[in-house]
Amino acid sequence: MTDTTTTAGAPDAAPSAAGTASSTTTGRSKPPADIARSWLLVPGTAPERFDQAARSRADQIVLDIEDAVDPARKPAARDDVVAWLTAGGRAWVRINDRSTDFWSDDVDALLGLPGLQGVMLAKTEAPEHVTETFDRLGGAVRVLALVESALGIEESPSIAKARGAFRLAFGSGDYRRDTGTSADDLAMAYPRSRLVVASRIGGLPGPIDGPTVGSSHPVLREQAGVAVALGLTGKLCLDVEQLPVINEVISPTPSDVAWAQDFLADFEGRGRVIRDGSDLPRLGRAQKIEKLANAFGVAPAS
Repeated sequence: MTDTTTTAGAPDAAPSAAGTASSTTTGRSKPPADIARSWLLVPGTAPERFDQAARSRADQIVLDIEDAVDPARKPAARDDVVAWLTAGGRAWVRINDRSTDFWSDDVDALLGLPGLQGVMLAKTEAPEHVTETFDRLGGAVRVLALVESALGIEESPSIAKARGAFRLAFGSGDYRRDTGTSADDLAMAYPRSRLVVASRIGGLPGPIDGPTVGSSHPVLREQAGVAVALGLTGKLCLDVEQLPVINEVISPTPSDVAWAQDFLADFEGRGRVIRDGSDLPRLGRAQKIEKLANAFGVAPAS
């Protein structure tokens, strides 16, 4: 992990989930959503996969009732998601965008569900999209704004500052379709960097990158590394087989952790005295690495 990763700085909108690891139906502890690395999207039309996803290595799971569901099947998918969340499941839900007729039905159905961890708002293009969603959900549900268009990217600083905004995510596929941009790393650097800067302006945790389509783990590792280098701190995915790679690439390395522990021990040993201008940046990096290592269970290299 490079030291360009944005520090998570915003409080969660849902007090019950803020700052603590969540648990799946199996009771396994997961990192909190503000630093979550892997976000597994699961079609709302596949309720038989919900429990499996909850038991997976995903830091967070997102039940998708937007792009993964044919319009004719959205009401049934929504009902299945509501039933699972009501019966003890815990997940985020990707809901339809504010401009559609489905949005209102989505937020009404999800309002007050005990297992709802937050909503991922598709095709966010304006701050009011976030705020209206947040308000309709009672002002207590986190809204993860999925930015998927040229307009959304340009409005991302305002979106990040909207009341109720929890984190930004990049809908890379729809962005490419909207703009005609290729999947080349250089072509995608601007929108990714724009979301990183917007998140910092809005006081949000680092943004979440779009998914890597395909089964090649070397390609996934490379693309996740590029995202981390740009300052993104999470990644969407569609396949449980990708989870170990994403979690590894976005975590501090054992050598990072060893360096951080050595630096912090030395800093404490000299009475926390700042010696030169490089100490404060290194202190911030060491403290961030230590926090992430504790959350992700990364041990220092021996």
